[in-house]
Amino acid sequence: MVKNKTPYIYGILTGLLMIISVFISGKFFGASTTFARGGGMLEKLLLPARVLENSYFIKYAPKFDWQFLFVIGIGIGAFISAYLAKEFKFKYIPDMWKKEIGVSKRKRNLFAFMGGLLVIIGARMAGGCPSGHGLSGIAQLSISGFVSVIFFVIGGAISSNLIYKGGKK
Repeated sequence: MVKNKTPYIYGILTGLLMIISVFISGKFFGASTTFARGGGMLEKLLLPARVLENSYFIKYAPKFDWQFLFVIGIGIGAFISAYLAKEFKFKYIPDMWKKEIGVSKRKRNLFAFMGGLLVIIGARMAGGCPSGHGLSGIAQLSISGFVSVIFFVIGGAISSNLIYKGGKK
């Protein structure tokens, strides 16, 4: 892990990146719509008539756009950061997972699927993800942005407390 780096520096850099994004493209951060549109693109291959009749896809056409590039960039940026910090390594099963849950492939797949499903359902029900509601919402002084960030922090605190058992690890 990168030592002695304050999160405030990264917060400031994220804010500057948001300003640059809005200035250059007129677009705020957001990612969850990409996954819905990606599902629509897959469905369009199999059942094109169904996609054309879907009210969501009429409003948000399934297409490869700037948000897809944003999501791809998140993955590439995470890889570059881990590589530069000399933290990148291939691990079939993370150490914490082995210790707490075990090595069952079936259990890993079930947890990954259920976790991803809950995250995307929550993001879609809320009308946005942490980057869309949180970062972009607060940048626009949106009440829903502030409320959602409060609940993201509460959810993160509860989750980390459950995972790390109150910091006793």
